[in-house]
Amino acid sequence: MADGSFDDTQITRVVIERQLATPEEVRVAAEQQRRMSDGSHPRPLADVLVDLGFLTRTQLLRLQGSSEDSGGRPAQQIPGYQLLNKCGAGAMAVVYRGKQLSLDRIVAVKVLPKRLSKNAEFVTRFYREGRAAAQLNHNNIVQAIDVGEANGFHYFVMEFVEGCTVYDELANGKVYTEQEAVQIITQIAQALLHAHERGFIHRDVKPKNIMLTKERVAKLADMGLARETTDLEAAMAEAGRAYGTPYYISPEQIRGEVDIDHRADLYSLGATFYHMVTGRVPFEASTPSGVMHKHLKEPLTPPDHLNTTLTAGCGAMIEMLMAKDREDRYPSARELLEDLDALARGRPPKYAMQRVDESGYDTLSAGQPLAKPERPRGVGATLESNLPTVATVLGVVAGISILVNIILIATR
Repeated sequence: MADGSFDDTQITRVVIERQLATPEEVRVAAEQQRRMSDGSHPRPLADVLVDLGFLTRTQLLRLQGSSEDSGGRPAQQIPGYQLLNKCGAGAMAVVYRGKQLSLDRIVAVKVLPKRLSKNAEFVTRFYREGRAAAQLNHNNIVQAIDVGEANGFHYFVMEFVEGCTVYDELANGKVYTEQEAVQIITQIAQALLHAHERGFIHRDVKPKNIMLTKERVAKLADMGLARETTDLEAAMAEAGRAYGTPYYISPEQIRGEVDIDHRADLYSLGATFYHMVTGRVPFEASTPSGVMHKHLKEPLTPPDHLNTTLTAGCGAMIEMLMAKDREDRYPSARELLEDLDALARGRPPKYAMQRVDESGYDTLSAGQPLAKPERPRGVGATLESNLPTVATVLGVVAGISILVNIILIATR
């Protein structure tokens, strides 16, 4: 099979530079390649050079090895696809921009490095991502196209998104307006609702996994940690282990609970929402464990305290999404979408503002800050509710005191 580390132009340059073949030999091989071509799937030039004896298989393997070690493309071409250039890399895989030859379209090809292919857990997780993505079909989820293995390389082919990620924009110092953030979060909430209704939880919602097209269509990417809610075997195998990204992970994921459900994704979406509108992550510490400890124990600084242009409705929604007890979060993405729609229309969000005195909204025009939530019922609230009574008593006491003083003066 072809050397996926190099396209024909690169192999020409490399073998000549390293004096593994002469320019004349490369020309002869190119002529042979053209004669052998069936018009749609030309035989890679590297293989033709080997067939003609201008390049040995050992030399080609060494070129492949050096390319992989230097971060280049995988050593073998993926059947039916031409890898064009590297466009991203994560902890588990490298992503290439490629061409699907049968349909002549640009795609993204995620490849698991060979060093990880020996790890059964990584391979299982890689295919789990492909299977999960294949079962989801939504405009706001990156579409899966193909998954498989070729010449020792595991690959996953998906829709190529021309644009950037929310993380890219945040890294460049962007702080989203409430309106911008609501538009993006709404699209990802729709993606999550689609996934949740089909029994999948994403478990790694974060700015890096939200892709934005040039038309500002948001697409949820990377199903690498996705898990079916009914997959008890996987849940038990992962018990006690924290899967997710520290800045956006839910408390129950940190604790390694077995019965993780869709509300973990809502927490992570809330943390992402928070970052987008404040320009900072919800919790910061010098170590990942320190950050996760804060997710578990530290109260959240209200986002509208950091960005005073936010409406109280927006702040209340984020705080509800990021409630440490999942029972206090939105029941599902469906209710969240109702509140997002209300917020976009300049109305108070139904679920997040249930304890807010909504009379304050009547005097506010759309786009102005909404009334701040009232203090939760408790000792402080009880005292405040009793203040008129206390004032009345104090007034009566003061009146009696004045009357007594008048009588004493009159009797002197």
